[in-house]
Parts: sequence; C-alpha cells; structure tokens
Amino acid sequence: MPKIISHLWFPENAQQAVEFYVATIPNSALSATTTLPAETPSGPPGTVKVIEFTLDDQNFTALEAGPFDPFNHAFSIQVACDSQEEIDRIWNAFLDNGGKAEQCGWLKDRWGLSWQIVPRVLGEMISDANRERAKRVTEVMLGMVKLDIAALERAYRES
Repeated sequence: MPKIISHLWFPENAQQAVEFYVATIPNSALSATTTLPAETPSGPPGTVKVIEFTLDDQNFTALEAGPFDPFNHAFSIQVACDSQEEIDRIWNAFLDNGGKAEQCGWLKDRWGLSWQIVPRVLGEMISDANRERAKRVTEVMLGMVKLDIAALERAYRES
C-alpha cells in the first residue's frame, strides 16, 4: 500500500465526480466504495462514503461527508499531457461537464476542485538553463487560458 494518498473531501456527489475523473484521465480506475457503518459527525450510518481510486496510477481517496472546507487553489491536480490533442480532449471534457476555465492552463471542475492541464514539456522549458528562453515561454504561458504547445514551442525557439 502506498505511503501517500491524496484525500479529497466532497460535500456531496463524490461518486459522480470520481466516475467522471476516471473516465477522463487515462490509466485511471475506481478501486472501491465503502459506506461508513457507524454514526459520524457527518451523519448516520451509511451516509458517509469513502471512494478509493487512481488517476494515471496516482492514488486518491474521495470522502463524501457533507460540507466542510471548500476546495481552493491551495490544492490542485496537475495532468501532464504529451500532445495538444490530449490537452484539448481533457480540457474540453472538464468544461463540457460544467467546469470553468481559468488562466495558465488551470480550470475548476463543477465540484470546485482545481486542475492544471499542462504539456509535459512545459516544465523542461521553464527550467531551461537559458533564462531568457525560459522567460519568453513563461510570459507566453501567462497570457494563455488553455495552454497551446505550438505557441509555447515558438516562444522557446525564438532567438
């Protein structure tokens, strides 16, 4: 069993959210759903759900236990994509399912969870030893909503 598992608290509809996530992110699966058999601060027996799942082999647990603290930008899930087609597919799936686009490849899903849909190559570009090249890529990225690999690569190659 892994030592670190990200834990997401949903006020409601955790099952619906997890099913969407595993259908949208490649190499993902719902592992188990359990309802707590005892009275909890969140409700009577059977009302609190614990859902175990993986997103691209990364382990998560979703807890559906009523309102607590809402999701915010302090925690996000980053999806590193290998192609523009993959970025477009995942980005559009989230927006088509009630998500809201934000700057720099970020979006909020309909449950309020923040996601970063980014090209895998972006990290290499902005950490390049040539800091002027890295700056150009960063500046271009900061002007985007959904990230565009071709535009980022053009900025990277400029001389």
